[in-house]
Amino acid sequence: MHFTTAFLTSAAALTASALPQTTPVSEGTAFGVITIRSGSEIQNSGVQAARSSLLVNAQSQNASCDADSNFATFYIKDEELHLYESKTSARPQTIFVDRSGMGMGKIGYVTGAEPLGKNWETKGWTVDNNELKFKETGIQACPGSIDGAWSVWLQGVDKPAYLEGCVGVTGSVIKTDSPIGCWYTE
Repeated sequence: MHFTTAFLTSAAALTASALPQTTPVSEGTAFGVITIRSGSEIQNSGVQAARSSLLVNAQSQNASCDADSNFATFYIKDEELHLYESKTSARPQTIFVDRSGMGMGKIGYVTGAEPLGKNWETKGWTVDNNELKFKETGIQACPGSIDGAWSVWLQGVDKPAYLEGCVGVTGSVIKTDSPIGCWYTE
């Protein structure tokens, strides 16, 4: 994956310490998310956005960005998690979670005024001790997604969408002072 020097430096600093010593993220502040799962192939991997889903280790997001980037930048406003918009975009992209029996913890995103699905929730995102959570629940990653990537789901279902090999990860939040806006594929 291609990351900016600042992002890699932050990730390296995070790895060097068992307890993150990163700057707390306040509402509206741009941040990236890396997955922490010691000993796994997704350790210190940047969370990406593509095809209305959140991913880890995708070859490319195929996003239209203001600068070269292969990871997503986020911000939280009014407990909603948003993808940081490109300067040329006028429509926000908002992250949702489907915790229903059908959704099994699916995490995805909608664009602009696109309607939400019946059981999709957008409010409840927080950063707790530099970990991204939805209503006090962390995230997990499952292998076998687009182009060999891992898909990101809410923890709580062992085999979301009947996927095998899912692992709980810490979604570690890293503040960025130079956010890269993108228009992510739908």
